[in-house]
Amino acid sequence: MPTQPEQPEIVAVNRKAFHDYTVEETFEAGLALTGTEIKSLRQGAVDLREGYARPEGGELWLYGVHIAPYAQGTVNSHEPKRKRKLLLHRREIDYLSAKVQERGLTLVPLRVYIKRGRAKVALGLARGKKQYDKREAIARREAERAIAQALKAQRSGDERARQRGR
Repeated sequence: MPTQPEQPEIVAVNRKAFHDYTVEETFEAGLALTGTEIKSLRQGAVDLREGYARPEGGELWLYGVHIAPYAQGTVNSHEPKRKRKLLLHRREIDYLSAKVQERGLTLVPLRVYIKRGRAKVALGLARGKKQYDKREAIARREAERAIAQALKAQRSGDERARQRGR
């Protein structure tokens, strides 16, 4: 009997990235971590808000991601904001490096998760939003929320009218 594919355990989500950037493509990359980093990551002590990825020497590196020191670690624990190597196929690294050289595109970490025991990061090839784009997105979200509330109120009003008519 075939087993269900294992769902990845999401450790951290970068909600600010979706607010500040328009994500055009997403990629999955492995993270090269030390022992105390993976233990801390499994506890969810990760902050992606200031993170970004950049090509350097034919490799991709993740900068600005804060992984808190492991509580039970020793003095030789990891540095919280060190750069971390991203593990991708050569073709993906070349493609992303070329895209990042393009004006206005950047690589932003969207999610960190554990998949089959391995730490993974979802990278988004993103373009920065202007201030007016952010305001439009907020206005659209609020309008959708107002419409949903109005429809809900109308439905509950119809149910009450039917109950009174019985």
